[in-house]
Amino acid sequence: MVCLATSTALLGFCLLCIFLLSIFKSSSRQKLNLPPGPRPLPLFGNLMQINAKELLKSLVKLGDTYGPVFTVYLGPRPMVVLCGYEAVKEALVDNKDVFVDRGHLPVHNHILKGFGITMSNGERWKQMRRFSLMTLRNFGMGKRSIEERIQEEAQFLVEELRKTQGLPFDPTFFISRAVSNIICSIVFGSRFDYEDKKFLTLLTHINELLRFMNSTIGLIFSSFTTIVKYLPGPHHAKLEHLQNLRNFVTERVKTHKETLDPSSPRDYIDCFLTKMIKEKENTETEFHNENLVVSTVNLFFAGTETVSTTLRYGIMILLRHPEIEEKIHQEIDRVIGCNRCPSIEDRSKMPYTDAVIHEVQRFSDIIPTGLPHAATHDFQFRGYTIPKGMDVYPFLTTVLRDDSQFENPEQFIPERFLDENGCFKKRDAFMPFSAGKRNCLGEGLARMELFLFITTILQNFNLKPLTCHEDVDLTPDCSSAGRLPRAYQLRIQPRLNR
Repeated sequence: MVCLATSTALLGFCLLCIFLLSIFKSSSRQKLNLPPGPRPLPLFGNLMQINAKELLKSLVKLGDTYGPVFTVYLGPRPMVVLCGYEAVKEALVDNKDVFVDRGHLPVHNHILKGFGITMSNGERWKQMRRFSLMTLRNFGMGKRSIEERIQEEAQFLVEELRKTQGLPFDPTFFISRAVSNIICSIVFGSRFDYEDKKFLTLLTHINELLRFMNSTIGLIFSSFTTIVKYLPGPHHAKLEHLQNLRNFVTERVKTHKETLDPSSPRDYIDCFLTKMIKEKENTETEFHNENLVVSTVNLFFAGTETVSTTLRYGIMILLRHPEIEEKIHQEIDRVIGCNRCPSIEDRSKMPYTDAVIHEVQRFSDIIPTGLPHAATHDFQFRGYTIPKGMDVYPFLTTVLRDDSQFENPEQFIPERFLDENGCFKKRDAFMPFSAGKRNCLGEGLARMELFLFITTILQNFNLKPLTCHEDVDLTPDCSSAGRLPRAYQLRIQPRLNR
């Protein structure tokens, strides 16, 4: 009873401190010259003024009211939101050295403690990113060795899809298993069998963690981490998914240490361990076990989730638009035929397919808020002060759907990426991988995977919806800050008459 009373008193004291601090921050807002925004309530900020289940729409409306640069409080912590291509470009591209720091992502920081690539800053981030880019390139990112791995995995996927024998199926784990095996071969040195129970469990952890981060309870945890992490609730079970990913990687690292041959690295983990040996006399080194484990988790999570979600959305879009699927079939038949695997060299000869893939990425908009940035020092931006370390969200959904850059942005129109001669046309506002110095380091790998997986699937199959194609619902399954494709099923039909 005494312990309970003490805990209650401590919690009450923490709440009081946070309440008083939020009042102080609110009263000092004008003195700081922050961008405009709705007046926050103590402790809760603007959470009572927005719809937590439709956070994206609420923030877009705030942008319509307060302009392309505004301040909002999700709980006691303020953040600056950048809306539209011009504002995001001005911050991430024109002032890339200022907004190079990563902001606060509570779910990640709670378990992974700011180590690794994704959420680190300063010298740690520079070294982890530089090393990871170099290692990925050495293992063939953008080169034939990685292409061959993707081609091989695409054929495994085709054989797995054939087993459905024309019956309805949910493509989620078919796609995620294939995509995940690419990054697994790079970081762990080998792929998993599609029926491997440990592999399926890892994919479940990723899927559940993603849904938690994009849920209302995830928003509450992120807004009030200081308090909520001590309270009972479903968030603890959800956070276990990330901890379990970390535990799996830790075991893999341990096994690699026991079998390491520094003269012949097998994968990313081996390369990192070899670097650790070289740096062992450096007391300031960033090449230690914590950064190894978290960097590997970062690569595994990002390398599985983003491409598989985009592919799943892409297949759904093609079910809705069979006329687009047919045009891709025609381009595949003309350029590739049926007697060889698609290769990355084919992409330059297939502008329509390339345009469709770009439009899938733009339309699916799977990371709508972007990851938080932060200024390296107090910075004057469009007449306002953005303090050092304050979270700055480049609202990528407002870039990919900026009607000044993309006409009729709510419609799926591949031709927007083609010129008058039918050649592929780049668009500056195409930023699904973000922009600037902290853009996605796996962009090249992701673009290769999207092209080779889509062309291989459509080389072999026709996609068939279970209902009339006009009834396929492309509106996302939004829960808080995320845009995920709705659960769906389809049938596939082998392409025999070509």
